[in-house]
Amino acid sequence: MIVTLSVNFGVISPYQIMWSWTDITSSFEIWRFLSPFLFAGKFDFNTLIACMTLVSFSKQYEAGGPFNTGAGGGTADYAFCVLLGALSMMASYPLLLMAGLQLPPLFCKNLIFYVMYVWSKRNPTSQASIWGFPVKAIYLPFAYLAMTVFMGNPYMDMLHGIAMGHLYYFAVDVIPQVYGKDFLHTPNFLIDYFGVGEYQAPPPTPAAGAAQAATNRGMFGGGGSGGIGRETTGAGTAAAAPPPAPSHSWGSGGNRLGTN
Repeated sequence: MIVTLSVNFGVISPYQIMWSWTDITSSFEIWRFLSPFLFAGKFDFNTLIACMTLVSFSKQYEAGGPFNTGAGGGTADYAFCVLLGALSMMASYPLLLMAGLQLPPLFCKNLIFYVMYVWSKRNPTSQASIWGFPVKAIYLPFAYLAMTVFMGNPYMDMLHGIAMGHLYYFAVDVIPQVYGKDFLHTPNFLIDYFGVGEYQAPPPTPAAGAAQAATNRGMFGGGGSGGIGRETTGAGTAAAAPPPAPSHSWGSGGNRLGTN
């Protein structure tokens, strides 16, 4: 939202955020690895719908699917999916230009349809809607594409996202089942950071929990309240949790402070 608003209000130029390998290598403008995915478009209804679509399908992906590449199908797997999609878009962009295709060097809409296509392939029978009309999930990306073509709007970025989404789907779903080769796995650094399954904030360490408990006793003269394994900053209260497992965080309940 910050990047989109800044460009629309003229705070920064759109040329400063576009994908340009030349500017990255010659001027070390490394922010261009990220910025092309952060501009959703000019102020109009389509931009609003695009942002809502990205949030909606990303939330459904993180909540337990569609593809489990080693982290329970949650946030870590979603982050890995988006990372691969972003890299594939940046790598394939010059090839598409060489083929004579006119494609803007901004990839936010590409990423939206990438995520939508991946979700639709994993949930083909789910119900979705466009302007109130029910559509099977498997047809949703193509229904949006057809509507865009019918309205005379540019659509190459949508096709780019759908194509990269199909490559991801083929790699994580088709190849393991047909050829018996499973080679895409969520890196451990993403699993360590986001945990397994749906994202949960990591529990505090025992030392941090003891220190916070002592602080609470000094401030309030008694034990703290029970929690769910997450720290809170409101009203000076903290929730402690059992020590995390040696590998990944699977989520856990909290313990009442000051009782041991």
